[in-house]
Amino acid sequence: MAAVQALVFDFDGTLVDSDDALVQPFLALGVPRGEISFGHAIAEECERLGISLDAYADLYDEQVVRPFAGVDEVVARLGRWALCSNKHPRSGAAELARLGWTPEVALFSDHFGWAHKGLGPVLEAIGLDATDIVMVGDSGGDVRCADEIGCRFVWAGWNPRVRAARPDGSVLDRPDQLLDLYG
Repeated sequence: MAAVQALVFDFDGTLVDSDDALVQPFLALGVPRGEISFGHAIAEECERLGISLDAYADLYDEQVVRPFAGVDEVVARLGRWALCSNKHPRSGAAELARLGWTPEVALFSDHFGWAHKGLGPVLEAIGLDATDIVMVGDSGGDVRCADEIGCRFVWAGWNPRVRAARPDGSVLDRPDQLLDLYG
């Protein structure tokens, strides 16, 4: 794979192991576990499930999410990187601050009008083209983001959910493999 100028990450399920944290507010609001799915803009998922976005955000525990093994060490060594997430901005910003991570750009659901995220605004903010980046993610929605602009995509294979799904495409086994993508 050719070298890139920046990596653009999804947040939940890619850099941080957040499945349980994302599910708990839904459960507390009475949503059956089997109705909850991942990879959606939080406002769209709340609407689909018939609950208030504010109620969800108020119940989300910003202290429990942890990086996947090896991610924190890699983040400290990354070159240019950005975040493009469907997460609520309040919890996303709080988690970035708690983790001490400072991406060049961090865009959350509010930046996309509470609809599914897209990479165009990230590219504009960092002044790069699709050929200059690689999107790193854990869901079909992340793949769609990359396909929409024509950039390369790699799967966060350190997420057990990704590993179990055995997706098509480039799957990294360990976070330290991200460093090999830079030129």
